[in-house]
Amino acid sequence: GIGLLVLLGLVSLVYWREKRRLVKATTAMHLSLTRFEYRDLQYATKNFSQKLGGGGFGSVFKGALPDSTIIAVKKLESVAESQGEKQFRAEVSAIGTIQHVNLVRLLGFCSQGDKRLLVYEYMPSGSLEAHLFKRNESMILGWKVRYQIAVGIARGLAYLHENCRDCIIHCDIKPENILLDMEFCPKIADFGLAKLMGREFSRVLTTIRGTRGYLAPEWISGLEITAKADVYSYGMVLFELVSGRRNTQQSKEGKVDFFPTRAMINIVKGEDVLSILDTRLEGNADRDEVMRMCKLACWCIQDEESQRPSMGQAVQVLEGVLDVNVPLLPRSLKMFADDDEVSFISPSEFLLSLETTGTSSYDSIRSSVPYSTTIPAI
Repeated sequence: GIGLLVLLGLVSLVYWREKRRLVKATTAMHLSLTRFEYRDLQYATKNFSQKLGGGGFGSVFKGALPDSTIIAVKKLESVAESQGEKQFRAEVSAIGTIQHVNLVRLLGFCSQGDKRLLVYEYMPSGSLEAHLFKRNESMILGWKVRYQIAVGIARGLAYLHENCRDCIIHCDIKPENILLDMEFCPKIADFGLAKLMGREFSRVLTTIRGTRGYLAPEWISGLEITAKADVYSYGMVLFELVSGRRNTQQSKEGKVDFFPTRAMINIVKGEDVLSILDTRLEGNADRDEVMRMCKLACWCIQDEESQRPSMGQAVQVLEGVLDVNVPLLPRSLKMFADDDEVSFISPSEFLLSLETTGTSSYDSIRSSVPYSTTIPAI
């Protein structure tokens, strides 16, 4: 009997010590990045039992800390082999210093043996992808919410590109990587992973089915990429916010219905832009906002990166500070359009005439781009 009591006492002591240690870690987390032990995260996630999602870079699990803070734990599965623990910690620390209302906040990490995990704030409303593409009537986003999501994503990317010490190129902007909080404020997830994971990031990204639809032409061609690669991906996401469907769909006859081409034809012909809006919205949207978003999206996906706006300019367009004219049809879209159906403006007619006073030219916009940061072709 005494032996059993001693054993129970020891078990209780170990339990409370463990809980107190975790509480201390949680308290420290609010001041700076917390370095978690692997067993801490096993405990918090109930041995990684509640999976939230996953992709080529790892899986994400829901967890709870001792103070009841809900967290999302990402188990990285493709960290560069050449990267040591010191380098990993340095890169993670750099990510941890980046905070913006439209970026998912990194709370901590684990680097133990060959295990690499990142701990993020939990986003209760899930991903933009779930709300746009899963036909659940209770999850339909109204137009005002969609527009604010577009603005929020643009602000988050503008911060990464233009306001951080070094320009941070996300490289994987898509609805799956846009998370929503309780008020449907958009938060960009996985920023910093491109640098954190090195060449493995590019290899995995280009093999993930569906992701290629968001990749800029220069990326696919193996050229060096700049922040304008994110602008291209953002444009593709804008089209999906308008349509509520994937940009590429195949008909029963086997024909490819590419929404960006359809949207551009609609704009150039001067047709009612609400006719291409997500039918579930039943036309309940601000016509000017839909037109503005479609025009911006068309400029964002131009083949030549120099013709795409910066994300800072994208924010100004959506806020109504800058006006934007009808763009050119990118070469990459022409394969989806009938030659006799479309008449597009010539290159000499306002390549990107973002007008504040009615006289601003594309050359002045291009010369004002605040960065020329590039990363090696990966």
